[in-house]
Amino acid sequence: MIHPEDDLRVPPKEYSSEHLGVTRTAPLRARLDTGGARCALGEARLKRSVRKLLVGVAAVAAVLAVGLATTTVVNVVASEGESSRIESYGQRVAVDGGEMNVLVTGAGPENVVLLPGFGTSSPVLDFGPLVKDLATDHRVIVVEPFGYGLSDGTDRERTTENIVQEVHGALEALDVDRYTLMGHSIAGLYGIEYANRYPGEVTAFVGIDTSVPGQPGMDTEFPTGLMSTMKNLGLLRFISALSAASDLSGYTDHAREQMQMLSNRNSLSPTYLNEMGHIKSNFENALGTGFPKELPLLLFVVAENKQNPEWLELHHRQAANVSNGTVVPLPGEHYLHHTHAGEIADGLRKWEAGRG
Repeated sequence: MIHPEDDLRVPPKEYSSEHLGVTRTAPLRARLDTGGARCALGEARLKRSVRKLLVGVAAVAAVLAVGLATTTVVNVVASEGESSRIESYGQRVAVDGGEMNVLVTGAGPENVVLLPGFGTSSPVLDFGPLVKDLATDHRVIVVEPFGYGLSDGTDRERTTENIVQEVHGALEALDVDRYTLMGHSIAGLYGIEYANRYPGEVTAFVGIDTSVPGQPGMDTEFPTGLMSTMKNLGLLRFISALSAASDLSGYTDHAREQMQMLSNRNSLSPTYLNEMGHIKSNFENALGTGFPKELPLLLFVVAENKQNPEWLELHHRQAANVSNGTVVPLPGEHYLHHTHAGEIADGLRKWEAGRG
């Protein structure tokens, strides 16, 4: 009698060689052995590939770490060296617990107060050729807001209202109370608030490719945290060296060097980044605002703005909203005073003479 468990001891039946030429069990074992070998080989290759990838990533990370460490050290050393080479100019006046730097030069029956565009490293040096021309028959006052040029930084929020108040405080300290307000870029936005807040002092506004409420692209949120990290790592200095302004032919080598050093110091400073962080809200708050109806307005504007084809028309509409508005298109780029200082100065004189 055969017990059931005896079946487990019965060898498996084999096919004869005349049917298949091989047994049934042998090829199955061979296939399993071959498959296992292939699997082991594939796994080994995968492990080697992963190891190579990790080694590559580690190598790249090491190179980046060394590179960033180098740029950080270079930035610290260079900044310390440049701080002693930056030369003073103008004079400092007390404003809201800090000191703002201003330049007063020239003589004439009219005062012209110059305000910079956002992030200008040194307003006094940047406006240099224009100031030199205007100062032959005007008293020119260049104000460097907090965070600009040689002025202190500040912890106050960079709202339009605060910036306007501080600029006015600097002029009060100088006993300047009647003037043509003249500004570049974002000073057009601040100028609207300024002219409406101090109508008894501002006799006219002159814009140099100035910002306009409602202009496109001002709803951007800037990555200020990332930018601050870039400066601390020394990447800003590296990028700045590669993208130096190409429209400064009218400036001396010394002036360009000073402007570059001040740019390295002031760009992406806490005050700079705070103002950048307020650009969106400052433009939002300016929507629907404009210069006082009776304030004479002269706007020098880039004739062809490829990024914003409506740029010139925006300024024509702004000028049409006051009783005496004039737009002067000029060829060139945003910093028109770099390349057209003489034309801007002469254009102002002609406009002033026409107003009588």
